[in-house]
Amino acid sequence: RSLNPLREIATLLKIFKIYRQERPDIVHQIAVKPILYGSLAARLLGIGAIVNAPVGMGYAFSSSDMTARLLRPLINFGYRALINPPGSFVVFENKDDLNCFAENGMVRRQGAVLIRGAGVDLKRFHPAPQPDGVPVVVLVSRMLRDKGVFEFAAAAEIVNRKEVIARFLLVGDPDSENPASIPPETLYGWHGRFGIEWLGRRDDVDVILGRAHIACLPSYREGLPKALLEAAASGLPIVTTDTTGCREVVIEGENGFLVPVKDAKGLATAIEKLVLDRAMRMRMGQCSRRLAESEFSSEIVIGQTLSLYEAQTKCSS
Repeated sequence: RSLNPLREIATLLKIFKIYRQERPDIVHQIAVKPILYGSLAARLLGIGAIVNAPVGMGYAFSSSDMTARLLRPLINFGYRALINPPGSFVVFENKDDLNCFAENGMVRRQGAVLIRGAGVDLKRFHPAPQPDGVPVVVLVSRMLRDKGVFEFAAAAEIVNRKEVIARFLLVGDPDSENPASIPPETLYGWHGRFGIEWLGRRDDVDVILGRAHIACLPSYREGLPKALLEAAASGLPIVTTDTTGCREVVIEGENGFLVPVKDAKGLATAIEKLVLDRAMRMRMGQCSRRLAESEFSSEIVIGQTLSLYEAQTKCSS
């Protein structure tokens, strides 16, 4: 997350030394800095088998603040130069990003591969009987503005002011090194108001999802959000934004609802529908599980990734 040039040069040199020492047959580099620094090091050392995965594009592409706007053209320049060198493959988690990179000439169509996410463990995340009591809406993510946390809190207020009773769980910690991080005092201020509960970081997300009724992620942009894959595998209906990455996990009206980005009222309306309709929740939850089994399981993603490694090593040999 550093923007200090001296630290960045030191990081690049460390990567170069590791690659020179290990002489890997193939490198698989994920996210902006690993792609830019790793690809430069690999090319200098003559490592031809490169797989790059830009995943969710991160803060620079999801935020509209000044730092993000300044970083974006620099990252785009670096991607054009390094993301898809001859013989390499670039893995995208969603069709929108793949098409965008290809149409803008940042990757070659024949070098672009769609592998939808990191996969989800269908044994760990599985449907549980729908709990009795007050419906629980859960958002699992880092506590960042661009994950739609403010919209989630606003939707909770709208729903509860209409006397539609529900619990709204925030699961995750702030990220102090991310410019979009939400201060802990803001999260503590929400806790206990309008049904909002901030649980912080938890390692038992599978248990929490098993006790929830609805999953929500009003993010501004994603690669393919693991939180939604885990929610789908857990058999939950999903409310998320109609944006890159998020829309990959929801078939509108089948396993959930898609709402516009930054639309707290639309988010509240969709959540309210599910809070008030148990039969709809159960029907959509079953559809979510089927979708996870057919498209997002770890076994599917591992098989696709290993096939790509095999193709890459053949291509570079």
